[in-house]
Amino acid sequence: MKSIIHYISTLCIVLTFASCGKDSTENKDHLVFRYNESANITSLDPAFSKVQSNIWACNHIFNGLLQLDEKLNIQPDIAKSWTISADAKTYTFRLRNDIYFQKHILFGKDSTRIVKASDFEYSLNRLLDEKVASPGGWVLQNVESFKAQNDSVFEIKLTKPFPAFLGLMAMKYASVVPKEVVSHYSSEFRSHPIGTGPFQMKLWEENVKLVLRKNPLFYEKDEKGNSLPYLEAVAITFLPDKQSGFLQFIQGKLDFTSGLDPSYKDDILTQKGELQPKYKNEINLITGPYLNTEYLGFRMDGNNKAVLDLRIRQAMNYGFDRQKMITYLRNNMGTPAVNGIIPAGLPSFNNAKGYSYDIEKAKKLVNEYKKATGDKNPVIQLSTNASYVDIGEFLQREWQKIGLDVQVDISPPSTLRQAISTGKVSFFRASWIADYPDAENYLSLFYSNNFSPNGPNYTHFKNEEFDRLYEQAFKETDDQKRFVLYQKMDKIIIDQAPIIPLFYDKVARFTRKNITGLGINPLNLLSLKKVRKKLNQF
Repeated sequence: MKSIIHYISTLCIVLTFASCGKDSTENKDHLVFRYNESANITSLDPAFSKVQSNIWACNHIFNGLLQLDEKLNIQPDIAKSWTISADAKTYTFRLRNDIYFQKHILFGKDSTRIVKASDFEYSLNRLLDEKVASPGGWVLQNVESFKAQNDSVFEIKLTKPFPAFLGLMAMKYASVVPKEVVSHYSSEFRSHPIGTGPFQMKLWEENVKLVLRKNPLFYEKDEKGNSLPYLEAVAITFLPDKQSGFLQFIQGKLDFTSGLDPSYKDDILTQKGELQPKYKNEINLITGPYLNTEYLGFRMDGNNKAVLDLRIRQAMNYGFDRQKMITYLRNNMGTPAVNGIIPAGLPSFNNAKGYSYDIEKAKKLVNEYKKATGDKNPVIQLSTNASYVDIGEFLQREWQKIGLDVQVDISPPSTLRQAISTGKVSFFRASWIADYPDAENYLSLFYSNNFSPNGPNYTHFKNEEFDRLYEQAFKETDDQKRFVLYQKMDKIIIDQAPIIPLFYDKVARFTRKNITGLGINPLNLLSLKKVRKKLNQF
């Protein structure tokens, strides 16, 4: 009986601030931020923050050594400063001494304690522990050792220089967790999380609702010295149907929704990517670059002689209108990929000219191929999944105009991924979403030592000059000089055309008019610590 009473009390105070009285509704509901997570949340343990739904939730609860600002610049978090050795292999972090874990009885009489460097030693060791089986161990693949030098100094040594390493330490995998609590709950820490972030877990009814409360011990303040976060609570529901979640948002029952689903994209956006007139007085649209490049890949060591010919690959790149595709099939939620693989939103984005629509040049290249090889009717099969049928059929019609017979084969996503990895398809639809904010993440797709299935080079592209530049970039600690190397590599990909870049994605966020301070970033990381919700403005 006691647990039932506690459950009801929690719902009253935290979840709605409404079910136990009108005054409570008027005074408190504007402090609760509500959104739906259709993909569900499987764990609140940052060691398992692999998918976006888990990452968002863990970002509310946990902190790490570093964090990213909205432009993806590395910023201090629990580490107030850091130094990098001359050989770029030793990172020394100096920690703040005013970061407290969220309260828990396992901490003893004070119910909390200060975060120490040894906590990071413990937390990173969990990522490597086979018994934990975290999918995040890869962030330490270039790490030789790490150690707490004392309570406030944490040192990490790499096996080789890796300029993107600080970005990895800003990922939620690298969040700090307390040994006392994790040891007590073991695998059940997933549902009993204790961190240092702006919110702490209050209630989790799996598959129904997650409620987080403001963490009164959170260290950050705004520019006026006010404690963050401004919100009192976050309420997350788990309606699996995206259209149902969208309707809840339209009805004012949710404060925020992210992304576009075919079930409602035309209802809320015009083809130009603007809000439909009927919503302009109720909803705000926030858009910006998203670190996701959508592309088609050619298997460069496959057995389809047409796709192995540079003229055909270049002709297919020239042979369709990317802007038309985005306008009519994606409601303008994207930028035409007329450059290389590196997307807009990264500092090293390459403005080198790639492939724009030129049907005459495409026809000429196809005719040159046919004349030189005697292959009068090259047949190419595009392997994709059901979500991209519209794009596949659009491209099929466009390429038919330049003299190519492209057939579209539809497979389930998991089957397609396996076929791409094992080289069973010669031409395939793919995308690459950045794990960390450095262009090396994209260029690794073309390094010859990364051939799939043991690495992300699904095209099996190999180029000696590209490999040389890629290896040189690892040794370059000057960001601007490294960016020049990245751009040279990107130009090689443009010239050799192992892929057809389609578009650089955009983040689309929708909020009610009474929400401010949400912001946006190219990783689509949801941060609520500076969000405000005004009272009764629906």
